[in-house]
Amino acid sequence: MVEIRKPILVSRAVELVMQNAKLLATETVTLDAAYGRILAEPIIAKHDVPPFNRSPYDGFAVRAEDTVGASGENRTPFKVVEEIGAGHVATKQIEQGEAYRIMTGAELPAQADAVVMLEQTVEGEGTFTLRKPFVEGENISFQGEDAKEGEALIHKGALIHPGTIALLATFGYANVEVAKQPVVGLLSTGTELLNVDEALVPGKIRNSNGPMIIAQLERMGIGHQSYGMLVDDLDACTKTVERAIAETDMLITTGGVSVGDYDYLPAIYERLGAKVLFNKVAMRPGSVTTVAVLGDKLLFGLSGNPSACFTGFELFTRPAILRMMGAENPYMPYMKATLGEDFTKPNPFTRFVRAVWEMGEAGPVAAPAGFNKSSAVSSIARGNCIIVLPSGTRGFTKGMEVNILLLGAEQGVSKWAL
Repeated sequence: MVEIRKPILVSRAVELVMQNAKLLATETVTLDAAYGRILAEPIIAKHDVPPFNRSPYDGFAVRAEDTVGASGENRTPFKVVEEIGAGHVATKQIEQGEAYRIMTGAELPAQADAVVMLEQTVEGEGTFTLRKPFVEGENISFQGEDAKEGEALIHKGALIHPGTIALLATFGYANVEVAKQPVVGLLSTGTELLNVDEALVPGKIRNSNGPMIIAQLERMGIGHQSYGMLVDDLDACTKTVERAIAETDMLITTGGVSVGDYDYLPAIYERLGAKVLFNKVAMRPGSVTTVAVLGDKLLFGLSGNPSACFTGFELFTRPAILRMMGAENPYMPYMKATLGEDFTKPNPFTRFVRAVWEMGEAGPVAAPAGFNKSSAVSSIARGNCIIVLPSGTRGFTKGMEVNILLLGAEQGVSKWAL
């Protein structure tokens, strides 16, 4: 008898996955290896930034009181007594009417309290004049204005991107504590599958889901352990899944989760004693997406249809991996956009449409990337976002406001809100 599956809301499915994503341990890596990892410690300022008052411009360091009365009709002269480059400090003191030639980033001498930009002066031989007065503190980068010693600047759980690397380097973090990355197993199932280098024969298709999932993992900086492709054989699949679970922190399978005679993943989960969190989601494509848990291991049964497989990974697997690493922003970023095409047919399930967004005259506009059935491949390649069309009894028309999920964005958001 065919099992009657009861669909759950996408938001509930996400919630169940995240509740069962167990936090991994931490490890220490060198700064050179930290890019793309998740911080397991906060970044604390070890000193003030800037560490001293400095000049933000090439120009002259002066005493503001000596500029009083300067104007276009009354240009005030100054004598340059010393030149200070970045990395050097003043060795002389200045008196009334004297100044330092100072370079960008150089430490401001104690006697000076303002900086005159080079273009605000008329230079002579060892002298210059200016035509306006300056106030104390003008054109100065003050010690600690960017960060104060002891200040918590970045919380643990943050993604380490190039800006984070700069901050870590600034404070001397030669070694960084980060979350360990999960060992992710990948298994493709289906008698119909061929390797990418094999010629097509009647009834067969090349395995696109496996390489696609590998690329989605690599985009996150996550490696994988491959368990190849298996034909629809219950005993063989069970043995491989059992071995994969023992060797990895998480297992992704593609195919075999529908209700056909050769869809064996539900039977495998039952044989192994895995708890099925859900086996049907109120979404298109990917309604048969199934997630189970065995011990502390998540088992993702993604659809064999490419678009459904892709969407299932982005909605469920990606945030679970990030949660396992303690990421504070595990969910796909999103924004509002104007719908660029009609979808007049109502749908009882939420639709996730592979799409392209571009900036129009009135803001972002998103339209389908092409053929959009669950078996589609071309629209995945063209798309840079996913249009979210909520379930309901009415359709959607061109010009309506919709949410779009952004693909490939470096940083996510902290809450699931769609």
